[in-house]
Amino acid sequence: MEIYEIVCGAIVLLACILIVILCMMQDQKQDQNMTSALGGGSNDSFYKNNENNTRDVALQKLTRNIGIITMLVLLAMNIIVPLIINISK
Repeated sequence: MEIYEIVCGAIVLLACILIVILCMMQDQKQDQNMTSALGGGSNDSFYKNNENNTRDVALQKLTRNIGIITMLVLLAMNIIVPLIINISK
């Protein structure tokens, strides 16, 4: 194995573990069930109006960004690294 493959594999492994941890830290949405879908389910509380400032939104953004980075590293590992290895031979 080349050093590029080892480094990319380690990055992907750490990112996957971090995504699992972040997903488990997020709260479950209790109001998103079939009853709220049929009945409208509007809740005009303080927390609903300020939901962009909560810990859950920060965790969702972090999870999304780490997922994007993971996909980019996987693409680089499968497309760019073989090209580098072929050029170096």
